[in-house]
Amino acid sequence: MSTECLFCRIVERTLPATVVHETETVLAFRDIDPKAPTHVLVIPKEHHADAATMASADPALAGEVLAVAGEVAKLDGVDASGYRLVFNTGSDGQQTVFHAHCHVLGGRGMTWPPG
Repeated sequence: MSTECLFCRIVERTLPATVVHETETVLAFRDIDPKAPTHVLVIPKEHHADAATMASADPALAGEVLAVAGEVAKLDGVDASGYRLVFNTGSDGQQTVFHAHCHVLGGRGMTWPPG
């Protein structure tokens, strides 16, 4: 955990968040600036700088993040209509918080290509 990391502070509960799902190793909470009716961030509780680092260090944890993302889609009722999972990695990928996280976006039609 890093006291400098926004998401680590959410995991530690020193910053508030609207938690929608939690396991022993993963936390899912609503984005404070949603881009879709469903916009939830799914993060590992353990700090990893980005998705690639997490997947390399702990493939099972990366799999759990994806599994929780699917569960969040079901909980929010967007699993049948469709949803998007997004991992922004690095500055060029528009990652702004350098703690691995998956955006679960749904509840509206998505366009392609993104960004």
